[in-house]
Amino acid sequence: MRLAFKMHLNEGQKSEYIKRHNELWPELHQLLKNAGVSEYSIFLDEETNILFAFQKVSGEGGSQDLGKTEIVQKWWAFMSDIMKTNPDNSPVTIPLEEVFYME
Repeated sequence: MRLAFKMHLNEGQKSEYIKRHNELWPELHQLLKNAGVSEYSIFLDEETNILFAFQKVSGEGGSQDLGKTEIVQKWWAFMSDIMKTNPDNSPVTIPLEEVFYME
C-alpha cells in the first residue's frame, strides 16, 4: 500500500527540519521499519511551506498511526516548534488521494 499526505512547515524552518530528519532517532527508524514502513520520502514546496510525504507500507497504516507509542509522542513534541501541530503535538496532516500510479 502507498500513502501520501501533506503537512505544513513553519516559515524559515527548512534547515532545522532537514537537520532533525538527518539525525532521525534510531529507535524511531526501527519502529517505522517494524510497523511495515519500507519507504518514506518527504518533499518541501518552498513557495507554500507544504511538506508532501509518501510512504510505502506493508501493514494496515503508516507512520501517523503509531501515535500511541512513546517514541512517536516524543518525536512529535520535538518537532512541534517548527511545524503546524494538533493539540496532542501530532503534525496536522491532510491525507491525499492517489489518482495515478505507474509501475
